[in-house]
Parts: sequence; C-alpha cells; structure tokens
Amino acid sequence: MEEFELIAKTFQGLEDILAKELTQLGANNVEIGRRMVSFTGDKEMMYRANFALRTAIRILKPIKHFKANNADEVYDAVKNFEWEKYLTPEKSFAVDAVVFSDEFRHSKFVAYRVKDAIVDYFREKTGKRPSVRISNPDLSLNIHVAQNQCTLSLDSSGESLHRRGYRQEAVEAPLNEVLAAGMILMTGWHGECDLIDPMCGSGTIPIEAALIARNIAPGVFRKEYAFEKWGDFDQELFDRIYNDDSQEREFTHKIYGYDINRHANEIATHNVKAAGLSKDIILQVRPFEEFKAPAEKAIMITNPPYGERISTNDLLGLYKTIGERLKHAFTGNDAWILSYREECFDQISLKASEKIPLFNGALACEFRKYQLFSGSFKDYMETNHDNFKTRKPASREQRPSRIRENGNDTARKSYGSPKNAQDKKRNDRNEHKKSFDTKKNRKQYEKKN
Repeated sequence: MEEFELIAKTFQGLEDILAKELTQLGANNVEIGRRMVSFTGDKEMMYRANFALRTAIRILKPIKHFKANNADEVYDAVKNFEWEKYLTPEKSFAVDAVVFSDEFRHSKFVAYRVKDAIVDYFREKTGKRPSVRISNPDLSLNIHVAQNQCTLSLDSSGESLHRRGYRQEAVEAPLNEVLAAGMILMTGWHGECDLIDPMCGSGTIPIEAALIARNIAPGVFRKEYAFEKWGDFDQELFDRIYNDDSQEREFTHKIYGYDINRHANEIATHNVKAAGLSKDIILQVRPFEEFKAPAEKAIMITNPPYGERISTNDLLGLYKTIGERLKHAFTGNDAWILSYREECFDQISLKASEKIPLFNGALACEFRKYQLFSGSFKDYMETNHDNFKTRKPASREQRPSRIRENGNDTARKSYGSPKNAQDKKRNDRNEHKKSFDTKKNRKQYEKKN
C-alpha cells in the first residue's frame, strides 16, 4: 500500500512516549515536534494508530502544505485544490483551525476562509455546495498555521481519541484518559506488580492501567472513527485490525483504586464495569489517612487535588498526610504523584528522584517520582545517585469489539473465555455498548535505548 505523511497530536510532555508507541507499532520516519509526532505509514498504519495508540489525541493526514501571509492567500490556496478526491456537494464537512501566527490573530476567521474556499469551489464547478456541519460531519478537516506555514489535513479520528467510550459518568475535573495513560507509561509499569491509586476519583488511572496491563487497545470501546466515512475506507482491513486479539495478555496482579468520596467510588464502579475490568480492579471507599502497607510489591500512581478546580478543607494537610503515609506504609516501593503547587509538594517532605513537566489542561504540573527506602538518605544516595533526575519536555531539537451488551460487566468476558465470543464482535459493533472476549495480547512496550 502507498505510504504517506501522518501526524499524531498529543499533550505537551507526552511526545517521547507517543514516539515510542509509534515506533513499536511499526511507523516509519518518526519525528518529535511540539505537542505532536510526525510519521509515515500506509492506510493500515493510520487505522492502527487510531485504534491502538494510548497517548494520541487525534491522527491527521496532511493533504496540502502551502505558505500564506493573509487570509486571502489561505482562501486561494485551499480553493486551488482538487476537492473531488475527498468531498462531494452532497456531503458535509467541518473545519478546525489551530493558529500560531502574528499575521493571523483569530483561528475562527481562518476556519471560515477555508470553509468559504471549499464551498465556492463546488458552487462554481457544479452549482451545488456541500453543507457545513459541526457535529458528526462526513469529512473533518484541520488547518494548522505556524506564522506563514500552513498545513491542511484530513482528521482521521473525528472525536478526540481521549474519549475512549468506557466512561459512563465523571467526577468534577476528571483526569484526561490520554494523560493518565501517558503517566502510567512514563513509570515503565506494564503490569509487573500491583498498582495503587489512593485518590482515584472516577477511576481513570485504574482503568487505563488495566488496559495497559492486559495490553487491550483503547480503540475497542469506540463507536466510530472519522476515516470510516471516507470514500476509500477499507472495511475488511479495519475488521481485521479490530478483531486481531493475538497480542493481549494475562494479568496476574491487582489494581486498587481508593477514594474518600462514596459518590466518586460509585462512579468509578460504573466505569470499571462498562470497561469489563472488574476482575482486575478493586475499588474501595477509603481515606488516605487509612492507607496501609500493601501485602505485595506495588507502585502508586495518583493525581491528588490541587486546590484549583477541586478544593479540599485542608489541602496542605492532605499532602502532609501523603508524605507521612508513604514514609510509614510504602517502604520499598515507588510512588508517582502529579500535582500543580510547589507548596503542596513541599508538604510531602520527601526527595523526588524524578520531576517531569506535564500539563493537566492549562495547568503546568509536575509528575514526581518518590523512591521509598529504609535507612538513611545518604546511604541510599551512595548507590542510587544516578536515579535522581529531572526530565526536560521534548522539543523540536530533541528528535530522537465493539460488542455491546447493555453496558454491563458481562460485556468483557473473563480472560480465557471461549473464542466463539470473538466471532460475533464486528456484527454487533453498532449497538449501544461494547463487550469483549479479552483473551488477547497487543504488542508490549519494550524499552529501547
């Protein structure tokens, strides 16, 4: 198949993780940019990228690069394109614009000019025009402007890929699924031990962790992708990708999600059941003050309140408690904490071995690793000094089944269930919810030097 340029969009700070995912998926010419990773691949790779990548927000397929110094030049360049390849007057389309330019101040105006150019192109040629539809269009377009450099792309994803499809309800300010998956992959955990999130909210970290541990592609929950409406959509190829469960694997440990809020626990329970992962995830209502040492080796990954969108009666006291419980009940294990305020981290009173800048929405946060050890810090540092580091965010210079059975937990059968469940997957993919036979295994994320 023909190979072409593709772009995977992500959050700032996750570029290296996304590049690693793409390399392991088999993409070519992987190159890191700011909040994106470019690569090349064929139609199958584009389908797989949408279906399997955990840290991508959307996958774009560039169709035209050009320079423009003003809106009229954008209009002319877009109009001078053979739109019959992708669109007809009977179809609908939408345009999303991302602008970083001194010349173009308003992204919506750029989007309007692109829409005008496409509409005028068809009106002049056929006397008819395609309609503009913001919700669920037949063709989604993206125009990216960096100063005077413009890239016009087809959006192959449609709805953002962070919308996995398993979330039934959410607590206030839920953690984004893509960010949660990126955090887990940053730790290097792939199911080798128990995982604990003591402030799990609606269960995003436990669910994403279970998907990683089982190596279940995040795309199994999606109802549809934008590329399924394209004229060259290959149903047979996508069915084969969708039904390939050969890479999923067994998970012999447990994932624990705790929260002090009973309503949050109920929401997390609904979401875990919708994902069919109740066998792997144990949820409990438990305040952090009652956190006890795990019986087995474990890793902690958590996103406590920051005091921004979520308030607590004693925010600094909460972080002081986190430090106290880690020191007394988590010795010999690693804890990873995402937070925003330096004064909150100070209350933990532990030396972080890694500090990784990440954005949670608009908030510039840090993801810090704490290695809990017995004995003196001086003795520990004599043998572990190289483990203490701060990762810099990636820059351009640093390149390197949708079976649905009413949404109940019966949706995903226990691992080891008969293969006949797999045979009916694609037939039911347009029903309201998904369920899966999950005795499957997808490519492990092996570290590469």
